Amino acid sequence: MKFSLSYRFVLPLVALMTLNACSRDTTPEIEGLRVGPWRAVLQVPGGDLPFGMSIAAKDGKPIVTLVNGPNRVDVTEITIANYEVTMLMPGFENKIVAKIDDGALRGTLTMVKAGGKLQLIPFVATHGQTWRFSEPATTPGADANSGAQVGGRWAFTFGEGDKASPAVGEFVQQGTIVTGTVMTPTGDHRFLDGEFIDGELRLSKFDGGHVFLYRGTLQDDGSLRGKFWSGTAFEDRFVARRDDNASLGDAENATKLVGKADRLDFRFPDLAGHDISINDPFFYGKVVIVTLAGSWCPNCHDEAAFLAELHRKRRAEGLEVISLMFEQFGDFKRAAEATDRFRRRYGIEYTTLIAGTSDKDDAASKLPQLNGVFAFPTTIFVDRQGKVRKIHTGFSGPATGQHYDKLVVEFTKTLDALLAETPPPPLPLPKI
Repeated sequence: MKFSLSYRFVLPLVALMTLNACSRDTTPEIEGLRVGPWRAVLQVPGGDLPFGMSIAAKDGKPIVTLVNGPNRVDVTEITIANYEVTMLMPGFENKIVAKIDDGALRGTLTMVKAGGKLQLIPFVATHGQTWRFSEPATTPGADANSGAQVGGRWAFTFGEGDKASPAVGEFVQQGTIVTGTVMTPTGDHRFLDGEFIDGELRLSKFDGGHVFLYRGTLQDDGSLRGKFWSGTAFEDRFVARRDDNASLGDAENATKLVGKADRLDFRFPDLAGHDISINDPFFYGKVVIVTLAGSWCPNCHDEAAFLAELHRKRRAEGLEVISLMFEQFGDFKRAAEATDRFRRRYGIEYTTLIAGTSDKDDAASKLPQLNGVFAFPTTIFVDRQGKVRKIHTGFSGPATGQHYDKLVVEFTKTLDALLAETPPPPLPLPKI
């Protein structure tokens, strides 16, 4: 009788233990982080700004990948202690610090802005979710848009009146999913990802450098009207109209030499504090690409990836690159550390100089030969005689597709022509 009574109590207990074991999450972990897809959300003034994440293991260490449309950015500088994870964004000073909490991450994204000011943005990520704005279970079918599409080319206008600024949007729509970018006179917004449902367009992006959110509504006249948010401190209204021929005009050539100037003259310290001038013998007789950049500038990252490879391939022909870095900090040590991270991110072997702070007026004051600095990056081609031959404002990165391809062709064509020119006679040997 005692045996049968015990048996009656043991069976439910075994069943309960078995049920708990079956329901327990058995997803593999790496240092407490669950491997696989995550849905991350930043809380900005415009609402939820989602982006994709995935976590994998490599050599026993976690790798976090930021996902925006086809773009993938691997975050490898990760430290974990006491269930707190710190992720330093590659090539940037921005970081995410979050607590690991049973399939979720909760914390803060810290964005470093001009003057070293910080933007603190609430961050949460949930394991196992792959949707962006709308859950699949609640997402209407393909007929939710009643045949309406936002794919194609759009002429954007940000702001109004004297503050109006043009831009060009290019989007691809598959079902309700929309990807693409917006190109401005100073560069592109890189890889945007989102949806178009029931007449509302929502796009977002966090790639380590930009925190962008778009929300727009399709109007009866076919236009898009809405708002754009960047981080926690900037928002702007926009109107967009379909235009297959939309163009930024000659904005890419806004920067010019002033007066009778035909060459640059500057001297700034490198990361070791040694003053370097474009007029130093090392650059004599070479084609020099001078770029005004900053590690905080995502479009400068796109250009650096291109220039680093170009320099490696063609320096034997006489190409050199000088990157004048205008950083968020006036402090030389912090600026040099940020630039060093930028160099390591892209394997940069060309010259990088600390030129000033991330302010266009400051940059213009450091290069009085120019009529102004209107964008980071600004790229200046200097021939073998030391004369400026071409200036390009902004940079259209890989997110712009054919526009990036066109830019690469144009840059390469300019470089080919300059490298083919006859170099000046050698400098006289110094007297002993």
